[in-house]
Amino acid sequence: MSADLIESAPDARLRADPLADQAVARILGAADDGTPPLPRWEAVALIEREMAGWTTNGGLAGWQADAATPAPVAAALEDFVRQAQRLPAWADVGKIGCAEAVLADSGPMACALLACASLPESFMARTGMEQDAGDALRGATGLVFAVLARGGLLDADGAGLAQVLRLRLTHAVTRHLIVRGNPAEALAYGAAIPALLPEGAGPQRALFARGWDLRAHGLPCNQEALAHTLLGFHYVFLRSLRRLGLGLSREEEGAWLHAWNVVGHLLGIEQGQLAGTMAQAAQLFARLQRDARQAAGPRPAVAPGLLQALRGAFAARALAPLPVLVARRLCGRATARELGLDGQVALFARVLFACAMGAARAVDGVLRLLAPGVSIARLVMRLVGHRLAPRDWDLDPHAPRWIKAIEGRFRSARAGNAGREVAA
Repeated sequence: MSADLIESAPDARLRADPLADQAVARILGAADDGTPPLPRWEAVALIEREMAGWTTNGGLAGWQADAATPAPVAAALEDFVRQAQRLPAWADVGKIGCAEAVLADSGPMACALLACASLPESFMARTGMEQDAGDALRGATGLVFAVLARGGLLDADGAGLAQVLRLRLTHAVTRHLIVRGNPAEALAYGAAIPALLPEGAGPQRALFARGWDLRAHGLPCNQEALAHTLLGFHYVFLRSLRRLGLGLSREEEGAWLHAWNVVGHLLGIEQGQLAGTMAQAAQLFARLQRDARQAAGPRPAVAPGLLQALRGAFAARALAPLPVLVARRLCGRATARELGLDGQVALFARVLFACAMGAARAVDGVLRLLAPGVSIARLVMRLVGHRLAPRDWDLDPHAPRWIKAIEGRFRSARAGNAGREVAA
């Protein structure tokens, strides 16, 4: 990948994903005789049914649509799968394996970083789309652990590649419904797509009826929005580890960026939108965040859903502000202010937490010399992650016995709370 500084073309918000968009247009658009293969909602339901069968990477090799699927629809989907599953020529198997090891070592801490840093920062992207914090967290966590589990992208029994292709085609269906046609042609018909009365209930019908302002938002799920979101998975994740004093080695950071750039390629993101180094990523992220603030202003409406997703992980009232405090620290003052996080935690708690984390970094610096496996900041993030993670994790293999005991009690309490929630 080029070492030049990343500079997106000014029309990146007007570019999407030609491969996926053309596949959906072949299914939802009109054929040469002016008649689409299937009625719109029947075709959308069929796409979803076919995508549900994309469960493993090995299953994509030579994939064929169901025999009952109309030939034009089957051909469009099979062509998409055949082309979209190809890894880029620059993909490095060794670096992807290193990134998998980083995730395995992070464990529940990765969930905490996604929820308290990557997710809040992603709400700053100029997408024009409403996002539910709980759904976004579940989707982000599922994507991360699908693509960077051992063999997630490369092994036949992995599920990462299959999940990425489902997400990519879902983006294309979303674009097609919102602009009511092939996105490549929508730009020729004016900037405003008027709202309509919904053709019944359901999320797809709501997308079709919602209306869209191309001048304000560009195309839905456009290249800039996709690049902005990808930065949350790689750059914001790595930046957060640095801010906690838990930064990775340069080799590990490069591998993490590389693996996510491979995912970005598979999602249809142009290579010019992929940052190959932390310096490039920082520059691109700062520009996109600045442009988002200038275009859309504060987003206080996001805060309630985000706070509910973060606070809901803790049954103890005294600990409920903890993930919000972590989010403020990892995202920084500007993002915390614009998302309305500052007003949700008392000033005393904010000052106390800042002092505690500063002290933890100082203590960690000393402990690292005496006991390399001991880190107060790592323990705090793992405890938060245990409450936010959708599954139970093993105890930190690098920690001494007394830290494992603390983590074990916290994990056990989480399991008890989860059991009570299921029973209720």
